[in-house]
Amino acid sequence: MVKYISEMIGQHMTLTEEETEVLNDCIPIRSYKKGTILLREGQIATECYFNIKGCVRHYYLSDGEEKTTQFYTEEQSIASMNSYLNKVPANHYLECVEDTTLAVFGYEKEKELYRKHPKFESLCRLSMEDDFGKQQEMLANYIIQSPEERYLNLLETRPGLLNRVPQYHLASYLGVKPESLSRIRKRVAEKG
Repeated sequence: MVKYISEMIGQHMTLTEEETEVLNDCIPIRSYKKGTILLREGQIATECYFNIKGCVRHYYLSDGEEKTTQFYTEEQSIASMNSYLNKVPANHYLECVEDTTLAVFGYEKEKELYRKHPKFESLCRLSMEDDFGKQQEMLANYIIQSPEERYLNLLETRPGLLNRVPQYHLASYLGVKPESLSRIRKRVAEKG
């Protein structure tokens, strides 16, 4: 599995044999069962992840109700950045929605990797900039689009997600109740 990470990084930069070995030593690959909570509200994040296989849900508890804000699938980075970088308690949860395989980055090992191999820090920065841009666009769409437009956008940009996560999680992600999502799906199907 680490070979997979090395190959993926190799698409963006040339890795020496030593750098590939360093990655093998620094980045453990772990498998998690569906339902595993990677991070709980109140915990301090000590790890961030790269999703190799599976789906992880990011959600908040608000008045006892789960509010899903993100689904991380293959080839996406997963992090509670504020908690991880500033060593403060997280205000959300990270949960495996499916059996999931992740590359795991520990804070100290990550910083050591950056000190010894600055090009990995540069690659990480580029990846974070890309993620940040996508998050900005997603937030803007959430604010300016109707629930039906958000659903249509999801169909266009992440169609595979519809068969991977329960409808009530999708409804929460779209900012509607499950019954409303059912009506939206019916309307879209009738139009299509």
